[in-house]
Formats: sequence, C-alpha cells, structure tokens
Amino acid sequence: MLQFTYEADVEQAELLAAHLKRIDQRVAQTAKDCQYTAVVEALMCLRGIQVTTGFGLAVEIGDWTRFTGATIGSYLGLVPSEQSSGQSRHQGPITKAGSKYGRKLLIEAAWQHRRPYARPGARLLGQLDLVAPATWIRALEGNHRLHRKWEQFDARKKRSVTANTAIARELAGWCWSLAAPLQPGERMNAA
Repeated sequence: MLQFTYEADVEQAELLAAHLKRIDQRVAQTAKDCQYTAVVEALMCLRGIQVTTGFGLAVEIGDWTRFTGATIGSYLGLVPSEQSSGQSRHQGPITKAGSKYGRKLLIEAAWQHRRPYARPGARLLGQLDLVAPATWIRALEGNHRLHRKWEQFDARKKRSVTANTAIARELAGWCWSLAAPLQPGERMNAA
C-alpha cells in the first residue's frame, strides 16, 4: 500500500510539473508581444526575475510612473508598520498593505541576491543584449548593490527573513528605476 501511495504522489507531481511548464510557456508567449514587453525585458535583467515574475510584476503594477522609487515599496506593503506617540516611535513588521501578489514575487526574487555574485551568468548576459545600454548598466548596478546589502545583513547576523524583506523592498525600487522610464507618458518623479 505504501508503494502505491508513493507512486500516485510521484505521478501527481509529474502531472503538476508538466502543467506548470505549459503555463510558463504560455506566459512567455504572451509576454513577448504585449504592452508590457519592454518592461518585462528590463525587469528580467535583475537577478531572481525571469519571464513569469517579470510579467507578473508588470501586470500587477501596470503604470510604474505613478510611483517613485521610495513609494513603490509602500504600495507593495514592504514597509515597516509604525506606531508613534509623542516622541516615541516604534516600527513593527511590514504592513502587508497593497498588492499581495507583487509582494510575494519580490520576496521570492530577493532570495537570489543572497547567492554569490561577481558577474552576470549566461541567462543574464543574453537578457542584457535585449535592452538599451542605460537599462543594462542600471540593472547591473542594482544586482551588485542588492548582493552587497545581503552581505552586510549577513555580517550583522540579521535574521534572514527580515533581511530578505528589506532586500525585496529595495528590489522594488530597482524594478521601478528600470520600468518607469520605459512607459509612455513618462511622469517619473525623482527617487
């Protein structure tokens, strides 16, 4: 009976993996030729963001120009909650206000910046060829800075979940800096 259960579970996992692969292929096809194509290609220059994540963020945010680099984290609920009274100020856990899906995508992508990083890998190099030089320079700056921030958090023995949330908040700002200039009717504010 145990063997039967195991085989049924393996079969279910294989079916789900095949289904997920088909969905990913469909998302990739859609992302290649839509109003968000340029934004998705730019976002994919950041570590941890591939086509499904880039497309999800592009669709979830929509018009990136309505934010600044500082306000995008608030929209995604990645800023600390705060209770203030008189002169005392206490920051708590993140607000989790706003886009739950966008927040989840960034939290997952942020973990990639913890891994060692010296130069772009093959996937990233191919992606950089698809975007303008200003975009890839900005993306490489972001990749290096986010990895350095992880190293600083690790050196300070910061809890990894807390550090990752901080990285995700900063990653949101880097995404904004890549996406907002590519959108028509640019009314971008200074970060």
